Amino acid sequence: MLLIRAPGVYTPQGDTELLASCVRREVLDGSSRVLDLCTGTGAVALVAARTGARVTAVDLSARAVATAWLNARLHRGRIRLRRGDLLAPVTGLRFDLITANPPYVPTGSGTGLPGRGAALAWDAGADGRLVLDRICREAPRRLSRGGVLLIVQSSLAGLPVTLTALRAAGLRTTVAARRRQAFGPVMTAHAAVFERLGLIRPGEREEELAVVRGVRER
Repeated sequence: MLLIRAPGVYTPQGDTELLASCVRREVLDGSSRVLDLCTGTGAVALVAARTGARVTAVDLSARAVATAWLNARLHRGRIRLRRGDLLAPVTGLRFDLITANPPYVPTGSGTGLPGRGAALAWDAGADGRLVLDRICREAPRRLSRGGVLLIVQSSLAGLPVTLTALRAAGLRTTVAARRRQAFGPVMTAHAAVFERLGLIRPGEREEELAVVRGVRER
């Protein structure tokens, strides 16, 4: 899919592709309500929109929201776009599918606040869970009965922590897809930090991506 990407907006990569492949396996139609968090270019939202589902896409970055709007126009995708902090723009609404490709790069240090500028798309604080933990707490409450949550992340950001948190929130949780890939530019730039934290072996430059699938029981 040809996508416009403004400077500073996250470039769709292997994690985007992996999450999109899982969205394609979900049963969606014109009555389905879908929420795409951290939408970036809108790539995953557009995949959901192709099913006829009613899609809302959210991002904290104004530039990302504008980029997703342009891509929706380019591909004639019907997407409702909102700028804001995760689920804040959709207060009181429930969804049949919630997707998220949040920042998950551990930096080894941080203030507990999101990154700024281009770093907003990847900087996830000391342990990589600055946004992931919030999604695990907040998103399950916004699922309709039988609703599905799909989150993609790196194994470096504590995959077992995500699974445990979503199960504690009452979701039936599995790993829907996995993929190993070489580090991209951002991960490579932080490789020394990952080694210091014991997240990778010295000289290792690969990560495992995973999509966690959580289902709210009917």
